[in-house]
Amino acid sequence: MVGVDYGTLSGRAVVVRVRDGAELGSAVHEYARGVISGPTPDWALQSPDDWRDVLRIAVPKAIESAGVAPSEVIGIATDFTACTILPALADGTPLSDRFPDRPHAWPKLWKHHAAQAHADRINELAAARNEPWLPRYGGKISSEWAFAKGLQLLEEDPELYALADRWIEAADWIIWELSGVETRNVCTAGYKAIYQDGAYPSEEFLAALNPEFTGFTAKLGAELAPLGGRAGSLSAKGAEWTGLPEGIAVAVGNVDAHVTAAAADAVRPGQMVAIMGTSTCLVMNGETLAEVPGMCGVVRDGIVPGLWGYEAGQSAVGDIFAWFVDNNVPASYVADAAAAGVSVHEHLTSLAAGQAVGAHGLVALDWFGGNRSVLVDHDLSGVVVGQTLSTKPEDVYRALLESTAFGCRVIVETFEASGVPVDELVVAGGLLKNAFLMQTYADVLRKPLSVIDSDQGPALGSAIHAAVAAGAYPDIPSAAAAMGKRIAGAYTPDPERAAAYDRLYAEYRTLHDHFADGAVLHRLRAIRNEASK
Repeated sequence: MVGVDYGTLSGRAVVVRVRDGAELGSAVHEYARGVISGPTPDWALQSPDDWRDVLRIAVPKAIESAGVAPSEVIGIATDFTACTILPALADGTPLSDRFPDRPHAWPKLWKHHAAQAHADRINELAAARNEPWLPRYGGKISSEWAFAKGLQLLEEDPELYALADRWIEAADWIIWELSGVETRNVCTAGYKAIYQDGAYPSEEFLAALNPEFTGFTAKLGAELAPLGGRAGSLSAKGAEWTGLPEGIAVAVGNVDAHVTAAAADAVRPGQMVAIMGTSTCLVMNGETLAEVPGMCGVVRDGIVPGLWGYEAGQSAVGDIFAWFVDNNVPASYVADAAAAGVSVHEHLTSLAAGQAVGAHGLVALDWFGGNRSVLVDHDLSGVVVGQTLSTKPEDVYRALLESTAFGCRVIVETFEASGVPVDELVVAGGLLKNAFLMQTYADVLRKPLSVIDSDQGPALGSAIHAAVAAGAYPDIPSAAAAMGKRIAGAYTPDPERAAAYDRLYAEYRTLHDHFADGAVLHRLRAIRNEASK
């Protein structure tokens, strides 16, 4: 099987053995254009050509590195960041191919937050009308999602909106490119496009937002396809790009976080999977429906057919650490890291790990990329409290690491208070390589942490879905049990540190609740945006 994972800055392909999930070969392709900026700092765009290049470059390299013949591959599946969405013509041609000089023609990346004002209007109207779908998303629709971004397109470039026959998730568009068949998956439709109980929001609701917004759901495609299903067969074009046999199974599109649950063999109720990278996405399955404040959504069949899939998240995690290292570290620290033969992140982590809990005298709010859960406000911003003239870089760095753990604890406690028990936290993603960070999470959460035993979780998860689509396994749980990889209880909480962190967490909650209304932080953002014009 071949699994292809599309991330924020690169795409990676992995070749996986169907029998046991062994990863035989892999390749990574860095996007040539990466994250494309827009008119304001809140914009984040991508290029379809970068995505196509992953198929042309990474997949053949992965096959070669695996040492297998292309004819041995029986299926391919992909996963994507979401909501990463684009306007396209009826034949799938991205509008950016036709109108490269117009920002709204380009795909809007998941962390495009320039539609916050549009999300605010959607939320206000939905609350006033008591729309039944609103509690399924914790009471707020995110600016990252399909309707907010679509409304922004309509109101800021109505000509392009009219030309867009399709408003399609990249997760579905890339499957269209591979198979020649347009499909829409139940995962992104449910979590990112407000599809609940067999329907999108009503035409009456859309008309109340903007009369020209009626008919928007026609751009979202037709019948939804189940996860693990077969979208179609690899087309001649797809075969030419990838070097794989024409006609092999192409699985229905999916989201990077959601396929990772299968890769970690964590698709049973009570297993919360934290995919920790530039951001953190938290997903889990439950047997019953509950409405959790501030969650990103609860969707029937959204992760595994037959169960309710829950999603929450943190808008920035690894991005926070990267920002600090890129902008706030003295040259002497960079030189010390180089002399020791380690990265600046590793150097700062080593210094921070030598401190006692609370020794830095700081507490931070992890809102540098806004807050996805549980406040659902992307106009919030980061806060660091307690700095003095003696504060050192490693102090702030540790406080930022801890802030993300505190934010995760808020989410876990909110789920549990809503009747969705979290029995096991399973960590995946690039940040699990930082053992100090993982131990911090175990101590802050007071829970054992399991970890995925793979460096390519989403790609492995996609390969597992490909195995189901190709008929090698009857369903996702059985494929995950055979092919998924998890080390149970890899980190356990230390009682003394956990007690110390309880005190810091109490201060975090005080700050969290004080700044939650956004009054100060929104004003500061408005001043910044006005000054940058």
